Amino acid sequence: MGTEVALKSQGEGCCKSGPGHASPLLAMSGPREELIYVAAIYTGTGQAKPDYLATVDVEPSSSTYACVIHRLPMPFLGDELHHSGWNSCSSCYGDPSCERRYLILPSLLSGRIYVIDTKTNPREPFLYKFLEPAEVLEKTGLAYPHQPHCLTSGDVLVSCLGDEDGNAEGSGFLLLDSEFNIKGRWEKDGNSPLYGYDFWYQPRHKTMISTSWGAPAAFTKGFDLKDVSDGLYGKHLHVYSWPEGELKQILDLGDTGLLPLEVRFLHNPDKATGFAGCALSSTIVRFFKNEDETWSHEVAISVEPLKVENWILPEMPGLITDFLISLDDRFLYFSNWLHGDIRQYNIEDPKTPVLTGQLHVGGLVQKGSPVFALGEDGNMFQFDVPKIKGQRLRGGPQMFQLSLDGKRLYVTNSLFSVWDRQFYPELVEEGSHMLQIDVDTDKGGLSINPNFFVDFGSEPDGPALAHEMRYPGGDCTSDIWV
Repeated sequence: MGTEVALKSQGEGCCKSGPGHASPLLAMSGPREELIYVAAIYTGTGQAKPDYLATVDVEPSSSTYACVIHRLPMPFLGDELHHSGWNSCSSCYGDPSCERRYLILPSLLSGRIYVIDTKTNPREPFLYKFLEPAEVLEKTGLAYPHQPHCLTSGDVLVSCLGDEDGNAEGSGFLLLDSEFNIKGRWEKDGNSPLYGYDFWYQPRHKTMISTSWGAPAAFTKGFDLKDVSDGLYGKHLHVYSWPEGELKQILDLGDTGLLPLEVRFLHNPDKATGFAGCALSSTIVRFFKNEDETWSHEVAISVEPLKVENWILPEMPGLITDFLISLDDRFLYFSNWLHGDIRQYNIEDPKTPVLTGQLHVGGLVQKGSPVFALGEDGNMFQFDVPKIKGQRLRGGPQMFQLSLDGKRLYVTNSLFSVWDRQFYPELVEEGSHMLQIDVDTDKGGLSINPNFFVDFGSEPDGPALAHEMRYPGGDCTSDIWV
C-alpha cells in the first residue's frame, strides 16, 4: 500500500474519503441502519414467480417499520438468489473515487449475476445489468456463483462452486472488473479449491482463505448423508496467497470440520486469525498463522447433537449454517438451524470462546413439534419458543446481519430451497420470516424484539423464502479493512 493510500485509509491527508469507514471500531459509531435488503426466493417453492430483492424498513419511528416497502423482481425464473456483496466497501476507504453503489446478486442455480443500483433511490433499488451464465461458462468454465467480495482495485471477486455439470472439480473464483465485465479466473492455473463456498481475505497477512460446501450435483438434489461418505462434500479450508492466487495450503478439518460454510477473519486487519462454521459437525473452527507463515486450525466451539425421537436419525446435529463477528471482535454469533437456537460467545480470547447468550427462536424440537429430545436425566423435552405478534416461529434461525454498533441482530430462516423443503416443509408452504434480536453488548445476552416481525408468508405473490440481508451502508459480513 503506497504512502498516500495508507494515509487516506487512516482517514488522514484528505478531505473526502471513499466508501465505508477508516477502521472497524470507527464503523461501530456509524449511522443506525434504516433499510435492509433481503434476498427473497420463489425458486423451488412451486410458485412460478421470479426471485426478488425486498427492501425492509427497519427505522423504529417509521410508519412502515418492519414492513417490506419495495420489491425488485428479477427478469427470469429459477435463479435461487443466495448471497450478495458490494462493488466497493471499506477496503476502498482510501480511494475517494470509489462509492458503494452496486449490490452484486449471484444466482446459485441459474448462474446469472445481477447488479443492482442502490444509490439512485435506496428505498427503490433497480436492476443495472446482469451477466448471463453462458458468458461466464464460455470465458471461465465456472458455474454456480455464490459469494462476491469487492477488492481495493475496484474489481469484484465471486466464488463459484462447480462447473456446468455441477462437478466440484470445476470450482474456482470469477474476477470481474469495476464495470462488471469478466476478466477471467482469479486463482492461478491448477490452483482451484477442492470444493467452493465462502472466502475472506486479510491483506496485511497476504492471505485469502476459502471454505467448501460440496458438489452442486449433490447439494442441489437435497441432503443425503451417503453423499458425505462418498466424498461429495467438503471438509477443507484452502489457504491462498493474496492477491496472487496461489494455493499454498489445504487444511483438512476431518470429521470435526464437515461442511465448512461461512468463514470470517477477525475484523482487525492486524490479526492473523479467524473462524469457520462447520455445518454438519456443528463446530466453529479457529484458524491461525504460525511463526513459519503456515496456517493451523483447532476446534474452538462444539455443539453436541441431540438424541431425538420421531426424526429421520436418532441424533440431530445443531447444523451451524451462519455466523458472524461483531466489528470490535468481542462477540461471535452463530445459528443452529435444526436445534433452533442462536448463540453469542465472547471471543476476546479467540482460543477460549465463552458462551454469553442463547435464545431459541424456532427449530425442530420446539413445543408443538412431533420431535422430542432426550435429556441426560432420561426424560423427553422440547424447547420453549416465543410467539411474535401471535405468530408461531417457523423453521430455524439461519442467516444473520448485525447492526454496526452490535446491538441488533437480524435473523432470517431459509437455508436453500431444496433443503428447506426437506427439513422444514412448512417454510416452503407458509413462507419465511425475519426477526430482530436485541443484544446486550456489556454483559452479553440475547432477547427477542416483540415488535419486529416481517412475515414473508404474506407477500403479494405468495409465501417467499428469505435469505441473506445487506444494509445500504455496509456491514460486518461484507466490509474488509486493508
